[in-house]
Amino acid sequence: MLTEKERQEIDTELAHCATKASASVEALNIVQRHRGWVSDEAVKGIAAMLDMTPDELDAVATFYSFIFRKPVGRHVILICDSISCWVMGYHPLLDLLETRLGITFGGTTEDKRFTLLPISCLGACDRAPALMVDDDLYGPVSPEMMDEILQKYE
Repeated sequence: MLTEKERQEIDTELAHCATKASASVEALNIVQRHRGWVSDEAVKGIAAMLDMTPDELDAVATFYSFIFRKPVGRHVILICDSISCWVMGYHPLLDLLETRLGITFGGTTEDKRFTLLPISCLGACDRAPALMVDDDLYGPVSPEMMDEILQKYE
């Protein structure tokens, strides 16, 4: 279920927490850093370590947009679809990404390079329209910038 390294990192995190359940988000992040996503088997393993049921931990995992419960590409593109981004040019960016990548929301390119996902807010309304690739936030983004942004991620 979990590797020894994942278990050790979760144990280290647990040492800093008042309750085991309070380490749930970081434990999910630890597994995701190692695997790229969090499988059902990993949820079971983490839940056992945290004295939670798999359903309780899955509720935490599915609440957070940055925890991926299905396999994703090497790079995840999150495009903000909040009202600010929508008004400032969300649709042209989405159309361009779908055309360039050949995928729609939830899809992964054939070469497993990119996964495209919506996100309700990136907290960058002052830089709308915004998107995030992995941990890199971009905004305001214009269609003319998209090729340069995508080229950064192999």
